Amino acid sequence: MKYSFNKINNLFRNLTIAALIIFLSFPLTNYAQKDFQKKYQTQMILAETGTIIELPEGSFSLTNTLSLEGKKKITIRGKGMDKTILSFKNQTDGAEGIRVSDGSEILLEGFTVQDAKGDAIKTMHVTGISFHDVKVEWTGAPGPENGGYGLYPVQCESVLIDHCVAIGASDAGIYVGQSKDIRVTNSKAYHNVAGIEIENSLRAEVYNNEAVENTGGILVFDLPDLIQKKGGQVKVYNNSIHDNNYENFAPKGNIVAAVPSGTGLMILATKEVEVYNNRISNNQSAGTAIISYFTTGKPIKDKNYDPFPSAISIHDNIYVRKTGLPVGKDPLSFIIGKKFGEEVPNILFDGIRNPQLLDSQGKWVLGQCISILNNKGQSIANLDAEHGFKNVVRADDSLNCNN
Repeated sequence: MKYSFNKINNLFRNLTIAALIIFLSFPLTNYAQKDFQKKYQTQMILAETGTIIELPEGSFSLTNTLSLEGKKKITIRGKGMDKTILSFKNQTDGAEGIRVSDGSEILLEGFTVQDAKGDAIKTMHVTGISFHDVKVEWTGAPGPENGGYGLYPVQCESVLIDHCVAIGASDAGIYVGQSKDIRVTNSKAYHNVAGIEIENSLRAEVYNNEAVENTGGILVFDLPDLIQKKGGQVKVYNNSIHDNNYENFAPKGNIVAAVPSGTGLMILATKEVEVYNNRISNNQSAGTAIISYFTTGKPIKDKNYDPFPSAISIHDNIYVRKTGLPVGKDPLSFIIGKKFGEEVPNILFDGIRNPQLLDSQGKWVLGQCISILNNKGQSIANLDAEHGFKNVVRADDSLNCNN
């Protein structure tokens, strides 16, 4: 078979170009990814007050935590959620995807963090931390190997989380802990153990959010053994809290491992909590649960910890529940299911009250009561946890300050 000189020349030229493209593509890609991480970590280190760090559109693989420390008035801005994607799937160093510490007036916006080895974005000791249009997610099936927290401001002041999304955290998708002056709004959390959690924090507002298909939709907790004690002054309103019946996949030993699958809203040992104008629907174990720390069965060693909930107001919400047994596999769900069958009350109170907040007749002292009034679809159970759940009963149609 004969070929002309031109045909042979063209064939070799095409083969050479193809081989060159194949040879160079992977090294160039790897170089670009390493260069991206080095470039933006350097910018974070050298950033001066007022700097805006612009992240490009695209998907970028990082192996180390990106860290911003001791800075003021810094913006880290991508091209938009799902347009700028920082993947930590191959992370080898660092406990977080992004870590911000010891700063003030920090804005994170317009990007996605995926598959962090530990927490997706942790901010600590920051005054004025804002998250806007940020997604954090673990892309595989939800499981205990996923990082614990998605958006994770802790020991911060003036916290804003707005138009954010959190998916797949093995503890809490959106978590604010030991912080003050907080707003979580216009955000969505799903396929987490806890969708949105406010813990040991003061002056928090959680509103206009959707918590769906988590183990527990929204949690308001006070826990022992933490630096900031006695959280409270929390408002939860105008949220859609629905279908939070996902199996609990938290690692054993975590406090949220005790949250029953099928929990819409849980208030644990927190004071001054107001819950209103929410739609709380199809959470099959507990639409709302109000419990003391004693009900967790865990020991209390912190002498300064107050394990009782008080000054709780739940009013003007809409409750809906499908007929059926509780979906939780925990002892509490078993007790509730055994007592109430498929008609579980929407609001559960463990019945444990702080004796120091009761008068001589066993009534709440002024301003400390648990009040449940004017909710559509309202039904209440007293779990009698103080006496080992021996007398679990439906309560009156309402609880008020005279009960």
